[in-house]
Amino acid sequence: MITTQVADLPPITEAERRRILDAPRTAQAHSALLAQMPAMNAVQLGGTAAANTLPPQFTVAAWNVERCLFPEETAAHLGPVAPDIVLLSEVDHGMARTGQRHTTEVVAAQLGMAYAFGVEFHELDLGGATERAFCRDDFNALGWHGNAILSSVPFERTALIRLDDHGHWFARGTATVDPEQPRLGGRMAIAAVIPTQSGPLCVVSTHLESNADAAHRHMQMQRLLGAIDTFAPDMPVVLGGDLNTGNNMPPHFDWRNETLFSFAEDRGYNWDFTAPGNTTRPSLITPHPDRAMKLDWIAGRRLKRVDSGLVASTMDSGKPLSDHDFVWCTAEI
Repeated sequence: MITTQVADLPPITEAERRRILDAPRTAQAHSALLAQMPAMNAVQLGGTAAANTLPPQFTVAAWNVERCLFPEETAAHLGPVAPDIVLLSEVDHGMARTGQRHTTEVVAAQLGMAYAFGVEFHELDLGGATERAFCRDDFNALGWHGNAILSSVPFERTALIRLDDHGHWFARGTATVDPEQPRLGGRMAIAAVIPTQSGPLCVVSTHLESNADAAHRHMQMQRLLGAIDTFAPDMPVVLGGDLNTGNNMPPHFDWRNETLFSFAEDRGYNWDFTAPGNTTRPSLITPHPDRAMKLDWIAGRRLKRVDSGLVASTMDSGKPLSDHDFVWCTAEI
């Protein structure tokens, strides 16, 4: 668990980039490289909170924004739900495909919120063909891609929780390394403690592995909940994100084959904070019209569910902002 906080994430130097590219594709090499990169061992804080404490009843949205191609429109799409907390997955920072922008920072500024951002991957190339279509540059200024929490109140504490340090997307033999997506890093979560009028609340934004089976995601959930118990023992928790449930399980992609749900329930988490319905759709980056999955979830511990919903990621014009719709809930301590 990483608790270092910074205002800016230092870029990978050219010498460090060369060391990454020249390293053997092994889990051992990956772990060593990961430990040597300061930006991958810190939480970046920014933005401005609009209030000091949350009321006892608050609204949370969880959205995989698929790189966040359109951050201003993404923020506007969240607006009608009026979330107090936003849990984001797949946000870019210094990537050519998203105009080298810090997409989390833009969304937070549009919503008037503070943010905590952590690097999931340092991407070494521009992505697949559909992503390259959005690139005006032939390089990534920073190459950061990760998860974030946006909050209308300040953060008391934050932590980055790595769920994979062995190089699932880097080391040959641990997974199918995608030649179009060479990257350093692995799935992770951002956790934060924020103040409410009823006491402190732990909020968690996470992203579990897509290129794996249910047993692997079960292991990641075990690691995550254990870290939360250390970070925020006996505290109310709201946890959300893209859990990739049923992914890599064709042809039905059935989330009910996952064991992580019952594991979390045995530890006091309730999945009723998630509205029913599939959460994926074809997008500008992922044009898969026949692949419908329920990947996105919100769970609560020691919280009361008041309401929940699912919002399509398509704008009125029909343009999709992501290949994921977003889920939201109103909860009460």
